Amino acid sequence: MSETTINLELPYILPSQAQKHVTHNEALQRLDALTQLTITASLSTPPSGPQEGTCYDVTASPTGAWTGKSGALALRQDGDWTFISPRAG
Repeated sequence: MSETTINLELPYILPSQAQKHVTHNEALQRLDALTQLTITASLSTPPSGPQEGTCYDVTASPTGAWTGKSGALALRQDGDWTFISPRAG
């Protein structure tokens, strides 16, 4: 069994998992971002001082914390970046 759902890559709560609330909260944050998706900007470099919940389209040749994430969506959550792979359609 996979550890995430197929379409939104939401984490499953697994049997015998410690701190199940962390997994549940991560899933809620992703749902919150993806169901009301707003792209703030298309950038190749992470912005300085991004607000929580902002989402960016990572363009070609990304740098810094976004290195290697071209084509992904960068979501600011809990003071860090979460990367989401968009699907066609």
